[in-house]
Amino acid sequence: MKKLQNKPDRSVVNKRIIFSLVCLVLGFILAYSYSLSSSKKISGEPTNSKFFEQEERYREDLIQQKERNKELETELVARQQQVREIEKSLSGSEEQYESLIQEAEDLRLLLGVLPSTGTGVKVQLEDAEYDPASVNPNDYIVHESHVFQVLNEMKISGAQAIAINGQRLKANSYIKCNGPVITVDGKQFPAPFVIEAIGDPSVLVPSLKLTGGVLDQLVNDNIVVTIEEKSKLEMPSL
Repeated sequence: MKKLQNKPDRSVVNKRIIFSLVCLVLGFILAYSYSLSSSKKISGEPTNSKFFEQEERYREDLIQQKERNKELETELVARQQQVREIEKSLSGSEEQYESLIQEAEDLRLLLGVLPSTGTGVKVQLEDAEYDPASVNPNDYIVHESHVFQVLNEMKISGAQAIAINGQRLKANSYIKCNGPVITVDGKQFPAPFVIEAIGDPSVLVPSLKLTGGVLDQLVNDNIVVTIEEKSKLEMPSL
């Protein structure tokens, strides 16, 4: 009589199958994890190396930029100095140019090319009263030398324009006294002789009244002199 073989319990078989599957899955997971970790280690080295290379390049660029900034700063200082020198030169040239313009303007006024208006001074020269005891009548009349004394002092004191009895003078005006008459550029004017000058009265008047100056000399020559400041004088162009 044959013995019957015991069949394995179904539940035990199922457990073995499940256990095998679990082991298989765990093995796969472990193998994948190891492979992934190795891959990260291998790929991590180039990444870090690339990062350091980039950082080093940035550092070198920064150093070069700082050096360039220093060069530009030095160049800027030099350019600013050049600008200051140019401005100084232009300022001097401008002052010189303005001075030349003023000199030309003054020259035109003296030549009578331009009309002139401004403050000034009026000087009147008259013969002294007749003295019967005087042997020489020239001792008490106005001569052209007296007129020139006044004119020269006015020019030295900065007069812009001068006129005698209303006749404006030029740089080369002809002046001649003949007795009680004065001739200016061919025009005759009787005494008294009125000399007007446009300029600064605070300069013109004191210069005429200097001790031992024009006024004293005229008085010593028996000339009657009247000096008057004028707030406004006008002289047309010639």
